[in-house]
Amino acid sequence: MLIGLCTSAVSGAATIATSGIDYVEENVQSFLAPEGAEADFSTRLDAALGCHRPLSVANCFLPGDLTCVGPGVNEARILAYARQACRRAARSGIGIIVFGSGGARSLPPGLSAEAALGPFCALLTRLGEIARAQGVVLALEPLNRHECNFITTIAEGVRCVRLVDHAHVRLLVDIFHMLRNDEPPEEILAAKDLVVHAHVAERENRRAPGTHGEDLRGYLRALHAIGYDRRLSFECGWTDCFSELPQAIAVLKRQLQESGYA
Repeated sequence: MLIGLCTSAVSGAATIATSGIDYVEENVQSFLAPEGAEADFSTRLDAALGCHRPLSVANCFLPGDLTCVGPGVNEARILAYARQACRRAARSGIGIIVFGSGGARSLPPGLSAEAALGPFCALLTRLGEIARAQGVVLALEPLNRHECNFITTIAEGVRCVRLVDHAHVRLLVDIFHMLRNDEPPEEILAAKDLVVHAHVAERENRRAPGTHGEDLRGYLRALHAIGYDRRLSFECGWTDCFSELPQAIAVLKRQLQESGYA
């Protein structure tokens, strides 16, 4: 399992280069900045490559004002944004774009999740085609019920991705969101053929593994049981990230080993 970090490779390049992480998970809105100038992106990319780690993933797909459910959807803007995001992702070596985007994805008052599902799946199909053209995969991220009101569980994510049925629209498993929802690890088993990415943090204060001593092995065992052995990113709050990172990596590697990973 490769272990990565959600961070800015631009501002932290020198420190990342000497850290123990395998890859960086960047930010679509601040790094790829699809609606920003190309020259500015080129400058950021040059700086980020100084971290000497692959920029494998990018999260925070849609900004909050680019709503993707309900009557206020501006599909033309979303699709144009996605084309640029995927093009810049491919140029950066980023193969996965995480689609959490709780602000953009939250249901407006009066719209039920069932009514929103069909139009959202249709949009995901169009986004999947855009991603396919650039060799990128969109990873739909179920967000916990405290942060979003649409697609908040692994089961709901599985249902949505299966309805879309597109090879470039897959699923992300976030252990923190599952913990916040009190979802048991067994929910992961139904996603066996869909999971392309994963995030990890402890439940309490969304801190790095080892901060509060939480046992994450049940979720790691479930990921191992479905044959998932790709990437696992720290998506955590830190007091001092790079001084805390060695312990977090050591704790996570130990729990991974105790969960069946070599």
